Amino acid sequence: MGKSIRLKKGYDIKLIGEASKEIINIPSAEIFAVKPTDFLNMTPKMVVKVGDEVLAGDALFFDKKRPEINFPSPVSGEIVEILRGAKRKILEVRILADKEIKFKKVAIPFKLDADSVKETLLQANLWSLLRQRPFSIIPNTADSPKAIFVSTFDSAPLAPDLSFVIEQNKSSFDKGLEVLSALSSGHLNVGLSANSSLSVSTGNATGFSGPHPAGNVGIQIHHTDAIKPGETVWYVDTQDVVVLGKLFNTGEYHADRIIALTGSEVNNPRYFNAKVGQSLTGILSESVTSENVRYIQGNVLTGALSHKEDYLSAYTSQMTIIPEGNKAEFLGWLLPSTKKLSLSRTYFSWLMPNKKYTIDTNTHGEERPFVVSGQYEKVLPMNIMPVQLLKAILAGDIERMEALGIYEISEEDFALCEFVCASKIEVQKLVRQGLDLMLSEG
Repeated sequence: MGKSIRLKKGYDIKLIGEASKEIINIPSAEIFAVKPTDFLNMTPKMVVKVGDEVLAGDALFFDKKRPEINFPSPVSGEIVEILRGAKRKILEVRILADKEIKFKKVAIPFKLDADSVKETLLQANLWSLLRQRPFSIIPNTADSPKAIFVSTFDSAPLAPDLSFVIEQNKSSFDKGLEVLSALSSGHLNVGLSANSSLSVSTGNATGFSGPHPAGNVGIQIHHTDAIKPGETVWYVDTQDVVVLGKLFNTGEYHADRIIALTGSEVNNPRYFNAKVGQSLTGILSESVTSENVRYIQGNVLTGALSHKEDYLSAYTSQMTIIPEGNKAEFLGWLLPSTKKLSLSRTYFSWLMPNKKYTIDTNTHGEERPFVVSGQYEKVLPMNIMPVQLLKAILAGDIERMEALGIYEISEEDFALCEFVCASKIEVQKLVRQGLDLMLSEG
């Protein structure tokens, strides 16, 4: 490991329902679905129609604004439905999967460099594995980043142990890092947990310690190679690095995922082998202990609302099941308790820093005037002024947003700010509003 960085700001939310180190195989689903809504700043245009046969890796749709960027099928089979919403917006492309998956074959270059890797990713329809900062969107194919980042650990509540996930496919992960190093012309940065025994032989390794959000790639970018106006960096999720490695080892797109099923409402939380687009029913059918629950694709801070009949989204590595907070509480926060989590000393829980909690979705209040409490600064380990930046977004002041560091942030970096917000403001939604404004002005 190279240099080591210790972060002091942040907060670890300790919850009941961590996944045990056990991986379960479930029967393959019959129906898979790819959701264009998983991809920001993208307008889909269909390549296939109902009744068409596809191979795993074949293009299903492309970005209307950037037609060279295609999005692949995770399995082979028949297109059985194209689900549309308001104004004929494409919501899902559903595929009846073959019992034995057949793959599209891609030629692998003998020499890895930025140009050959780009060409291979475009031929394989896998450019969407890459995302860029600023804006957390799929990058333009003509661009070149100043660096590529990979975070090999996740510090979010009940997050999967990515070291454990990587060890299941270590050779593919190492190959993926080799590919990304070539794509970045050697400017690959790998974030490691200071407590992990994971070793990497490719890229510039940096160890991070401290509370959440130490595992966020945006926090690691900020402390390793901060983004200046006019610059872009790319990043890739850990499990997508494995997908890249498999592509360059086999010439095939293997849409495999190891999913951590977590949360207090899960019976025996553990890991599951799955594929992108797979129906969640097989994972959830015998694992959830209650009906009145919230299904979340991701963690409790940044995850997306889901449901039992949903399909696994493109970037999902975790499912979290917690109680719904749709019941009134007698006296609310006025009632003393040791069962409630609070970063202030409202409850006696501050006397038990290692206690794990069961939390629900109750916000314990409605949005109110923006109170400057100083709480944001305690949980955001970035050299920016979060309250002033959010106010600039509310005012639509583009120049001030740029000066205050809008290009460095993403919604997930401000998730703890939303959690501690006394004003109950939807901070992550506000951050996305600001990023979309900057993107439209660019």
